[in-house]
Amino acid sequence: MSFNADVSRFAKRIHVNQGEHFASGDPEVCLTAILGSCVAICLYDPAAKVGGMNHFLLPENPDSVQAHGRYGAYLAELLINDLMSLGAIKSRLEAKVFGGGKMFQGLRDVGATNAAFAKKFLMDEGIPVLGGSTEGTSARRVEFWPTTGRAFQKFVSQDMPPPPPPKPILETSIGDVELF
Repeated sequence: MSFNADVSRFAKRIHVNQGEHFASGDPEVCLTAILGSCVAICLYDPAAKVGGMNHFLLPENPDSVQAHGRYGAYLAELLINDLMSLGAIKSRLEAKVFGGGKMFQGLRDVGATNAAFAKKFLMDEGIPVLGGSTEGTSARRVEFWPTTGRAFQKFVSQDMPPPPPPKPILETSIGDVELF
């Protein structure tokens, strides 16, 4: 079956934004993320047919006093816990890791740090990384099907033209209601 035909049957596309995670056992769900220097860890339990994705900005909170959704260590733990509540067994989890691009030349390579953290975290947790794509200089769009563990990635070209400017907002006043 071709990719496009397979995708059309997924009625529930859920975008996982930065600082979020999502776990599901619904066969109609497809999780998506757009990643630059951020990283997404996709986890899947093939026996329980559940999986999920997180999307983090930085590896760990240097303060380590307050957990926060932008940090990989926190989101990875939340994702694992949510998967276990859906019936996953940690020793059966498999991972795919995406993102960690170097988006700006001349600055610290946050993306490589994120990718290295994700791989080390998974190794320390005993979760094998079976695939993915990290680092490089392009952003990527990732799609992950949590009940099958299937993932698809498309690089976002830096040569793409910028989006058109927004249309001007017209103000109109009708009685006491102002419409923009």
